[in-house]
Amino acid sequence: MKATIRDVAKLAGVSISTVSRVMNSPQSVVESKRRKVLEAVEQLSYQPNSFARGLIYRKSFTLGLLIPDIENMYYAGIIRGMQEACNKLGYSLMICNTDRDSARLLSYIDTFHEKQVDGIVFASDRMSPEYYEKLSAYRIPVVMLSSHSDEFEIPSIEVDDEAAAYDAVKYLIGLGHQKIAMMGFNDVNSVSGPPRLKGYLRALSDGGIDAASLLGRVKHAAHYFEHAYEAAHELFMEYPDTTAVFCVADEFAMGTISYLKDQGVSVPEQVSVIGFDNIRMAGIYIPKLTTIAQPTFELGYRSAEKLHELITTGQTEIMREKLLHKLIIRESAGTVS
Repeated sequence: MKATIRDVAKLAGVSISTVSRVMNSPQSVVESKRRKVLEAVEQLSYQPNSFARGLIYRKSFTLGLLIPDIENMYYAGIIRGMQEACNKLGYSLMICNTDRDSARLLSYIDTFHEKQVDGIVFASDRMSPEYYEKLSAYRIPVVMLSSHSDEFEIPSIEVDDEAAAYDAVKYLIGLGHQKIAMMGFNDVNSVSGPPRLKGYLRALSDGGIDAASLLGRVKHAAHYFEHAYEAAHELFMEYPDTTAVFCVADEFAMGTISYLKDQGVSVPEQVSVIGFDNIRMAGIYIPKLTTIAQPTFELGYRSAEKLHELITTGQTEIMREKLLHKLIIRESAGTVS
């Protein structure tokens, strides 16, 4: 039969709590007892049971992650970073895809409570009063990822969306473009959409371009490649003289480029396109995307670290943390022909 913590304690001649301390904080146990416990562990081939650890420490050693769209390649880096941090910190990771459905999201919060997760990373969505009320009632520590709340005091980690959009449009202006369009999110609850629009307009104004005159060139897409393809059709039917498009997601950039190619328009020779996120496909797509890189792995990693800090100390050193973005220059944007 598989050895239990009680077997280890009996063989080592110590209490069960001493074995637990050796397993989780060995430095707190005197060397003589620690050595006896470790010898017993080796002799019995004992493997600590996470459920038993949870009973002792009243923790499940599990973190929950709520994401709106698991098909979005952006979250691959986020999940990988979180998983790496969880491995280091001794947590398991539970992932739930909300599909941007509020009822489903609330149901998942109930599930996380039932599973006694130690904390939740709440990604890329707005923190509604309804969500906050339920999380507060359950007393579940929460960190917001790629989002933040102006209404509630919740720790968050993200990039500066406005500054990133500004840098993208400024780069296009530097290439000589004046008639620059934007492909944005059409979701009224979008977290990153408004600041990226603000960055777009500010860059135009700072570049000496009448931003108000280009507002008609701001088009919106829902979530995927095909939505951007349709929005690009609308854009170029109305404004065929557009020379550059700033897209708020790489998938939108790919949809825009695909539409232009189907119309016989060359990218970047005739129209330049710049994306956002730097998903893995950005460097594989033809033409390779010039884009704004978000440090997705680091965002995921830091969100888990930040949540661990909140769980163990009740607070975080930095309430609203922002990581640096980077402009990646590849092939999809060029000078005005």
